[in-house]
Amino acid sequence: MTHNTTAALEYLRPTQERPHTYMYPPPDDQPWENASYHRVPVTIRDARADTALSLDREGYLLRHAPSTVRDFSDKEEVIRRYYPQVAELALALTGASEAFVFDHLLRKRIPGTPQAFGRIEGQRPGAAGRVHCDFTPASARRRLELELRGDTEYVQRYSIINLWRSIRHPVLDAPLAVCDARSATPADLVASDIFYPERNGEIYQAVHNSEHAWSYFPAMTRDEVLVFKQFDSAPGPVARYTPHAAFEHPDAPADAPPRESIEIRCLLIYKGR
Repeated sequence: MTHNTTAALEYLRPTQERPHTYMYPPPDDQPWENASYHRVPVTIRDARADTALSLDREGYLLRHAPSTVRDFSDKEEVIRRYYPQVAELALALTGASEAFVFDHLLRKRIPGTPQAFGRIEGQRPGAAGRVHCDFTPASARRRLELELRGDTEYVQRYSIINLWRSIRHPVLDAPLAVCDARSATPADLVASDIFYPERNGEIYQAVHNSEHAWSYFPAMTRDEVLVFKQFDSAPGPVARYTPHAAFEHPDAPADAPPRESIEIRCLLIYKGR
């Protein structure tokens, strides 16, 4: 039995300005963001029956990958134990030569519509409900330079992937939807600034395209990992970006526990490819 559904995802409206969003109270009474958005109902397909998914084709896949981490809220344990586990998984899935886990983020669902990028001032980040990709070519290159400390001459190809896991209950109320990379065109992606108190970031936001093909994996458990492409430097017909967003599942039980998840960002280096 499949569990296809229809839900609203938040897209960027076409704009002539470069979009930006503040993740802290803006200075000088500026607005939090300078663009407008709209929620578009889309069909989101249950992808559990699709066992032939590929990171280089669709841009995402699901794997059964139990972890020995006891407490994902323990930062030291996550870095010491979980980082090596996901690095090993990333290498096995991609054939890359090196894996650098450089970031992780815990999220806890906040009641109501998922926030734009999952952050409410003073609270742990919640579910991110705006369609986006975490990296552009420029920000991916900056991450490569940072991780390799400028020693990039030997790199033939590099990519960044996200490894996303529930850390407590099966995910019922705010699953993550992923867009088939083949259905998203370069024209759909708009480079945008994210301003944090300590730094500025650059991501892609997406404008709506009726050809976007959305999928999710119902009731993901703690033993499963959703892996999806954030960026790939490879030329040719390879998935480079996987737009994604959390959504309110219309069939979620009223008493569904809030989704709690951890996401890992991992830089992959390919030599001689």
